[in-house]
Amino acid sequence: MEVTEVKNLLCTQIPTENILMNEPMKNHTSFKIGGPADLFITPTNSTQLVRAIQICNAHHIPYYIMGNGSNLLVDDEGFRGVIIQLYKNLCDIEIEETMITAYSGALLSKIASVALEHGLTGFEFAQGIPGTLGGAITMNAGAYGGEIKDVIISAEVIDPKGNRLILTKDELTLGYRTSSVQKNKYIVLKASFRFTKGTKETIAETMKDLAGRRRDKQPLDKPSAGSTFKRPDGYFAGKLIMDSGLRGYQIGGAMVSEKHCGFVVSDGTATFKDVKELISYIQLTVKKKFNVDLHPEVKIISN
Repeated sequence: MEVTEVKNLLCTQIPTENILMNEPMKNHTSFKIGGPADLFITPTNSTQLVRAIQICNAHHIPYYIMGNGSNLLVDDEGFRGVIIQLYKNLCDIEIEETMITAYSGALLSKIASVALEHGLTGFEFAQGIPGTLGGAITMNAGAYGGEIKDVIISAEVIDPKGNRLILTKDELTLGYRTSSVQKNKYIVLKASFRFTKGTKETIAETMKDLAGRRRDKQPLDKPSAGSTFKRPDGYFAGKLIMDSGLRGYQIGGAMVSEKHCGFVVSDGTATFKDVKELISYIQLTVKKKFNVDLHPEVKIISN
């Protein structure tokens, strides 16, 4: 099916201004890398999202759901299919006493700010994580001793056929960078969290401390997709890479951060190929030196 035909089908469900053709993905990822997606759509509500998925499924059109692109590496050749971005539109946040319900496109930092405003503690760890809620649940995001699984109650998801399901915390099977959402290829629509009452001053101080630690340790000034590798059992990826002598190692415009070896960053000129080759070189080097397998945490999109 031609791209224009797919667009015409989607236009029956989604406003035309929310459908872009040949949209450069480098404009939507923190790595600033990525060629054009055939179609880039931004549904304004859950009904539009479900209908878009159903149209793609019915016509065997590849699609990919993204948040704000903070953990994506997209091929310079682009994506042959439909990119569905939930960030910005599907991002409402509601609060009722000590419970917060948010849609998948909401930034974790925004949810943390809402919790702070209402004196709710338990989400401070997420304040500096750059992603959106949907991806955070899919990967059970965490930092500085806290994880999504510590505070989540339930999540509403969409299955690959477009059906809505409500999953309890247990049914989400949240583990280290994994979940039933990821395993079953569900799409998170929204989720609810339970917090406890705290003082705004203490919560704000904790957030300030964590933000300072991130600035001191992470290369926030360079394009990247966050931590490049998952933490291998019994090790830290960054230390393994550093001990392999790879601090500052560079291929093209991609390099191992000198500030934190767990990050592959761009000097502003890195290509998809540069980053992919550097990731592979790091994996081979660490495997040879320590016999440890490193698995990417960054999501790689390539047809």
